[in-house]
Amino acid sequence: MIKLSARHRACLYWASQGKTSWEIGQILGIKERTVNFHFGKLYGLLGVQTRQAAITAAVQRQLLDLDQIPITGLAPPNTGQAIPEDIQPSLF
Repeated sequence: MIKLSARHRACLYWASQGKTSWEIGQILGIKERTVNFHFGKLYGLLGVQTRQAAITAAVQRQLLDLDQIPITGLAPPNTGQAIPEDIQPSLF
């Protein structure tokens, strides 16, 4: 059985919303290169070669729920302040 980490699910979710690696990195508070690393791992876990195929495979295997915005892994901006709970995580 395949288990996806919270970070993997967050990357897949934001990709399903049309976000680029750079945008996903900004949302999650990680580097674009790290986002691409996560997608590389996802491709191997799911046996696919593209983001769209990874999203489709994860949804079909019930590993990803596109109706829930993943908050896990959302980092506050580098201001040292926490993100208020009433703000939606979509920054774009």
